[in-house]
Amino acid sequence: MFVQLIGVGYLLIVIFENPSLWTSLLILVVMFGIATWISIRPVKQHKSILLPSAIALSIAVVFHLFLSLIFVLNTEQWYAPRILIPLAGMYFANTMTTISLSAERYYAELSYKKSIIQARQQAFKAAMIPQINGLLAVGLVALPGMMTGQILSGVSPLIAVRYQIMIMTMLLGACGVGSALLLWQLSKKDLKTQSS
Repeated sequence: MFVQLIGVGYLLIVIFENPSLWTSLLILVVMFGIATWISIRPVKQHKSILLPSAIALSIAVVFHLFLSLIFVLNTEQWYAPRILIPLAGMYFANTMTTISLSAERYYAELSYKKSIIQARQQAFKAAMIPQINGLLAVGLVALPGMMTGQILSGVSPLIAVRYQIMIMTMLLGACGVGSALLLWQLSKKDLKTQSS
């Protein structure tokens, strides 16, 4: 961990000082590839999980990055690494975890002889528990990482709160969309197989 973080710190200095559209896109592709691989790891025995996971992850994260960068932050250079990389990292990390939980729970519910529709519903509810709990606990139980970092760097707590609200709502949206898209694809394929 120590070596990785130090290495990433030096790499980010170079990337931030030389912003480039192509560098930012390359980093997004690498993050996407790693996040997709991690998201299917718990259910990799199911051979047809890779494509649905990749589709769900990419659509959920790209859509919420677009909303954040263009409509909320109103950035002139959407590909600015200083903004894009941290946001993409948070969105990918949370959405990949939700996708993992969705797939694992979906297949577990099917193994308990639940119907495809019941399995899909239960999987969505279970996968969203961490995000919902995080919303309920934020501020009362814990100060989130981004807000804490901004406060420690001297930013007004009121400004830090605004950014944190944006992050929390976008994470909830990305996770919900990612989970729903994955489960829709899996259940659609299973219903088609069941009917044929």
